Amino acid sequence: MSSRFLHRAESIEIMDDLTCEGEVVNQTLRELEVINRMLGGNKVTLHGIKSLLKTSTPPSTITIADLGCGGGDILKEIALWGRKNKMKLKLTGIDANPNIISFAKMNTGGYSEITYAQQNVLSNDFRKNKFDIIIATLFTHHFSDEELVELIRSIKSQSAIGIVINDLHRHWFAYHAIRLLTRYFSRSSMVRFDAPVSVLRAFRRSEIRTLLKKAGVENYSLRWKWAFRWQLIIPSSLA
Repeated sequence: MSSRFLHRAESIEIMDDLTCEGEVVNQTLRELEVINRMLGGNKVTLHGIKSLLKTSTPPSTITIADLGCGGGDILKEIALWGRKNKMKLKLTGIDANPNIISFAKMNTGGYSEITYAQQNVLSNDFRKNKFDIIIATLFTHHFSDEELVELIRSIKSQSAIGIVINDLHRHWFAYHAIRLLTRYFSRSSMVRFDAPVSVLRAFRRSEIRTLLKKAGVENYSLRWKWAFRWQLIIPSSLA
């Protein structure tokens, strides 16, 4: 294995610029929705939500917050699942970039159960929020280890039922596969740059366990899922 995969990279993605805007951002969000649907990434998050609800007694209205919500594509899938199962859901997409929030509102215009908040998840304003379930998909790799420990400590006290984190496994095959896939099929320069960098910033199993230990989380479920995803479930009753 190349040495570049031994440790998390500190490279910056274009998406990390909270002022990025325009068609390149919109095209990126559209492509990410397609990629997640094709590779089954959204199913990892939805499966985690179902797992949490099976082991708890949810309220009549279940509140779910999606951190780093992007274009709101996962929230749409959750909303459709809730409608199919006659569940009353209140879904909140949270992102620090106002331009992304604007796109997400347009992208989910037909879903009354979805609302949005422009907030930095490390801010005191965000920490005042309480939800039943907090989810984060392809989001946590954007933070340093120190920031992640702080974030996990915070959201485990903000979630009444639990947390679902779905993020990438740092692996040479995942890196080269997404690099080639986006090179030949993506029309977004942001996707072509950010996608392989995301893999380099992602996690190995031992690193996730170390972060959880530092955050004071002892009981959790950590599973590898296709395609090179980690599914981390932290029930609040056990956190």
